[in-house]
Amino acid sequence: MLVAATGVGAGDLLTAGYAGSRVGLALIWAVLIGATLKWTLTEGLARWQMATGTTLLEGWVNRLGGWIRWVFLGYLLLWSLVTGASLGKACGVAGDGLLPIGDRATSQAIWTVVHAIGGLLLVWIGGFRLFERLMAALVASMFACVLLAAVLLRPDWEAVAGALVRPTLRRTDLPYAIGLLGGVGGTMTLLSYGYWIRETGRSGESGARLCRLDLGIAYLGTALFGIAMLVISSRVTISREGAEVALVLADQIGEATGPALRWLFLFGFWGAVFSSLLGVWQSAPYLFADFLQLSRARLDPDAADPSRVDLARTPAYRAYLVGIGLVPLILVGWSVRSVQLAHAILGAFFMPLLALTLLILNNNRSWVGHRFRNGWLPNALLVLTLVVFLVVGALDLHRRFFPSE
Repeated sequence: MLVAATGVGAGDLLTAGYAGSRVGLALIWAVLIGATLKWTLTEGLARWQMATGTTLLEGWVNRLGGWIRWVFLGYLLLWSLVTGASLGKACGVAGDGLLPIGDRATSQAIWTVVHAIGGLLLVWIGGFRLFERLMAALVASMFACVLLAAVLLRPDWEAVAGALVRPTLRRTDLPYAIGLLGGVGGTMTLLSYGYWIRETGRSGESGARLCRLDLGIAYLGTALFGIAMLVISSRVTISREGAEVALVLADQIGEATGPALRWLFLFGFWGAVFSSLLGVWQSAPYLFADFLQLSRARLDPDAADPSRVDLARTPAYRAYLVGIGLVPLILVGWSVRSVQLAHAILGAFFMPLLALTLLILNNNRSWVGHRFRNGWLPNALLVLTLVVFLVVGALDLHRRFFPSE
């Protein structure tokens, strides 16, 4: 549930919105492949944690060298700034769509600040249990509204089935396929899963089986959300960029079917972006707090074992929560294109790194044991994931920096 809620956000919605408007249903296969590759990565990091009792970040630092923690810290800080700005702007658009306050620019700025600070307070005060309950409600609204909107638009189900059975890729469709492959299911938020399953006390082989099951459900839901967005956007023409695509979609849905479905879609959009914001606000501080604990452990052999520390109660967690809630607000004035470009660059570097390190860590029998070691299928999927995200990242960056070619 938390994986689906945090991974499905404005990026998935906007990417699928563009793709569906331009190429229709032809790229449903890209949504399914993207979700499968993200499942592969998250299952790999969960299996490492079930085998060793340590998070993937601890595995990187303890097994691959202390230098990686400084690379990770730089990446985390930059990712937090850009992602925080992107999610805040998307929530501002969603709030403005549901309840405008003055002119559009002012309304979106106000709602951006309200959501950023509101999310900060909810995570600070409520703890993990309230977070779970809030996310459950948001996930229900997000999926129910968007999936229902897709069904009520009465799509051509034969065309949907045909796109699944007979996948195609024209040259002109390549940029949209790249966006769908890379944009489905989040990037850095995959690491959050390790801290959430630690909160539930999972371990060993039974924990690994449960992780495979709930990740399967999470990414099936993620894929259904992406397909629903393709179905919805295939019925409209989009000319704008950025998060306001959602408002264009809502308006055109309203013109085609009436105001009720417009409001339904807008509420689903708000649930998607605010649940993603809450998930990032709650999980990114875990990564920073874990980084500090690992740094202390390397300097002081008598320091507390990071795996035994309640990270959510540390001053580092609280400080980073305040930082990710407030600091990205300085980028509210950035253009949407600039934020998306920065986000694309970060994602292009992270996904191949994650796949490569899982190939190294989970194939070492002395580290994970025979029962948790990668078999031929996980290895094949990780190699495929590594190649796909290297190609997707390179093509996406080339397209963004040299759009005229």
